[in-house]
Amino acid sequence: MDAVKLSHGATSERNQRLWALVAPRYGTLDLSHDRLHVVRVHHCALELAAAEGLDVDLAGAAGLVHDLVEIPKDHPDRSKASQRSAEAARGPLEAAGYDPMEIEQVAEAVAGSSWSAGQAPVSRLAAVLQDADRLDAIGAVGMARCFVCAQSFNRGQGLLYAPGDPLHRTDRALDDKAHAVDHFFVKLMRLAEGMHTVAGRQEAALRHATMVAFLEALGRELG
Repeated sequence: MDAVKLSHGATSERNQRLWALVAPRYGTLDLSHDRLHVVRVHHCALELAAAEGLDVDLAGAAGLVHDLVEIPKDHPDRSKASQRSAEAARGPLEAAGYDPMEIEQVAEAVAGSSWSAGQAPVSRLAAVLQDADRLDAIGAVGMARCFVCAQSFNRGQGLLYAPGDPLHRTDRALDDKAHAVDHFFVKLMRLAEGMHTVAGRQEAALRHATMVAFLEALGRELG
């Protein structure tokens, strides 16, 4: 197993201790939710927290535990993953040196961070974590994750795109369980408009443009 290290200059000693505790728990679902995803969200949360004038150590911790409980997208309890991750994070956070008040702040942010839970952020820390997690769902990395997840979710039974209408130019019903590219229109192309932080909106605009360019190229290649 390749070691995945935290390399951001703002990563604290407590973040490092926390990562050593939780890293072995990740990577059981698919490559879209592997340890590299967690590290990217951690690094992004540090950047956004610094831009917002928030505690970067707590933001970094939230990024490291936000997906601690992995539930498949087609499981009926999928919407409970963030709440279960928040509860599962308490022990490792305490072991890494976080006090009860800090643990509550991180757990609160994690509990409201997921798309499937459909919750608005309840704090500025939660807003930073939600932006960091959703930024990793768009742009070049987000597209790669989309296709990896589609393969896992469809178990090889779906199609890359809808025959005859790959870019949803008709009024057909979208079905991202059957067609991977449909997920762009179901979710990914909507994420940029929902960012909460200034820095998050700026980065989301760049990543959104990357997806637009990809879809234009895809349409050109498919004819």
